[in-house]
Amino acid sequence: MRIVSAIVYGMDIPFVETFRHSLAARDHSDSVVVKVTTDTGISGFGEGVPRAYVTGETKEKSLEHIQAVLLPAILNADLDGTDVHHALAFVHGILPCEDVSGEVVWHASRCAVELAVTDCLLRANKVSFAAVLPPKIQEITYSGVISAGRTPQVEKLARRLKAIGFQHVKLKVGRPEDEEQVGLVRAIMGPSVSLRLDANGAFAKDAAIRFLSAVARYNVDCIEQPIPRGDPSELAVLRSSVSVPVMADESVVTIRDAEELIAMNACDLFNLRISKCGGLHNTLAMAERAAAAGIGIQLGCQVGETAILSAAGRHVAAHLNGLRFVEGSYGTHMLVEDVAEENVTFGHGGMAPVLAGPGLGITVREEILAKHATAIISVP
Repeated sequence: MRIVSAIVYGMDIPFVETFRHSLAARDHSDSVVVKVTTDTGISGFGEGVPRAYVTGETKEKSLEHIQAVLLPAILNADLDGTDVHHALAFVHGILPCEDVSGEVVWHASRCAVELAVTDCLLRANKVSFAAVLPPKIQEITYSGVISAGRTPQVEKLARRLKAIGFQHVKLKVGRPEDEEQVGLVRAIMGPSVSLRLDANGAFAKDAAIRFLSAVARYNVDCIEQPIPRGDPSELAVLRSSVSVPVMADESVVTIRDAEELIAMNACDLFNLRISKCGGLHNTLAMAERAAAAGIGIQLGCQVGETAILSAAGRHVAAHLNGLRFVEGSYGTHMLVEDVAEENVTFGHGGMAPVLAGPGLGITVREEILAKHATAIISVP
């Protein structure tokens, strides 16, 4: 059984409402989806969410890289005889070695292809991702997120999350005056709800220290990426200067990043996002290093993920029991429509069950992909 063809979609699914943080404002998904098909007619799907401020990738660059570099490596790949329990290692081995030395790290592109081939391989063997990532829990608790905005909008979103019953909430921050919003969200959510902040690198080091010293009284669980990606020693100095635990996000893109942050004692937690990290193989490798070093883990997501990455995240979250926080599966809370027949959106309280069924456990609606595609590339 060999992979004989692929289709790559550039996707722009509109959002229900604009999502903002310090680095971007988005009203559509801006992602890539890959479909691969074998000579026996079995297909698999994968997704990546390229972000220039995270990996240097744009959607257009990602489409080109997938077509020119990644697909030639997997087309005609022989899937027969592959032990499904080692599917991730197999797919990682047939993809080109990563180059993380330049300005662009092709992680979203790699993630889309890795997921598609793995999904295809597991479907061909009629087994779920649970064969590769055995679940340790049967239900996932997701976090809610409040995007940056004016105080009335922040209040509205906080009350919405309160009504849904979230026990973990994240607020996007990035200005000194956001201290007032932190207090407002804490007052709305109550003392028992976990509240964390995400600056997306908006602060200079000294400003971050002042801000975190001011908001610590609101029982903040952690601050995500308080300063821009750069020298890990700067993050280490900040961490030693504040009482609020520090989570690395844009600073931890590669396995090398993770190792450097650990060596510098630069943070308390990693935010691992499957697309950002380059797929499941890399995400699990970084999680293993974090656990060995006593670093807490948040399994995060990229804004605008469809059911494809949501399903992948669900399997990882069920497998990596003990995650501090889990994000994703926003589905139609964020997208005007999702791409799967199954509903993978979290329910009340952010709860969602483990997925069953072959591969990722979802059925992708290709008519939805075509409807929202800005580009469709068929190979060969």
